[in-house]
Amino acid sequence: MRAVIADDFNTEPRLAELPDPEPGPGEVLVRIEAAGVNPFDWKVVDGVMCGAVEHAFPLVLGSDGAGVVERTGPGVTGLAEGDRVFGQFMDVERGRGSYAEFALAPAEGKLASLPRQLPFDLAAALPTAGAAAHDFVAASGAADGHVLLVNGASGGVGQAAVQLAAARGAHVIATTDPATAAYLLELGAAEIVDFTEAPTVDQVREAHPDGVDAVVDLVSGPAQIDAVAELLRPGGVIISSNTAADVEALAARGLRGANLYADASPETLGSLAASVVDGELKVRIDFKAPLEKAPAALDRSRAGSARGKTVLTVREGTVDA
Repeated sequence: MRAVIADDFNTEPRLAELPDPEPGPGEVLVRIEAAGVNPFDWKVVDGVMCGAVEHAFPLVLGSDGAGVVERTGPGVTGLAEGDRVFGQFMDVERGRGSYAEFALAPAEGKLASLPRQLPFDLAAALPTAGAAAHDFVAASGAADGHVLLVNGASGGVGQAAVQLAAARGAHVIATTDPATAAYLLELGAAEIVDFTEAPTVDQVREAHPDGVDAVVDLVSGPAQIDAVAELLRPGGVIISSNTAADVEALAARGLRGANLYADASPETLGSLAASVVDGELKVRIDFKAPLEKAPAALDRSRAGSARGKTVLTVREGTVDA
């Protein structure tokens, strides 16, 4: 099968031919139709988890994918050949990922059924970004009357977070550049902060001198997040996607903080899929490329050029079935 692999940390991903994998007990082999690209994919190559978990090389890249069950391993009862599924496939300890014509995943815990109305490309764009937005907004406590800042709203996670928070009744402030501002307003943002005009913190403080209730921060590192946290009212909460929040230091200031990752459970995936089908959640794919162009797609993600989701079409001409 064709797959995009990394031969080691800090190496250039490349297209390679690998043997077709075989499902073991409790596993399913999925014929991948589309794979979603996330910043975490290139961060793995950079060694973000080096030392924390063993990596098997060559490592097939990619977490998110959507496709059709090709075969099932011993003991699998919940899924069958021909079922449409989507979810997360990355398993660095076994060198597995979704940037391939076939991918393995546990039959339980990582995959969800894919509604017929949802195309493979949109489904592949959902798992990590959608689950992250779902969990971050839930942890923020966004509700009617709350003011929530989504810091870094231009990409897939930010766009989903804006919609989910607005659906809860929150007054959403979205940071972006001019290219995505109008679209974020369509998605439900009440205010736009153009970070190219002036520092985000200064603009938000001027517009909300009494502070905001919560922040979903998708861009700040440890050196920047304290300034963002100063925008919070007493008792406010800041959620970081970059492990930047010092929870104890924030607590000493009467604030709450959390460092969260996407938990793409089947229940969350099912809820997200239903929201897309019902038109309640919009997913913008702003860049699509064939599997062999994955290295270029990763470079584009690394450069911060994404204004939506990036998807790899694994099988040419196949999107819906």
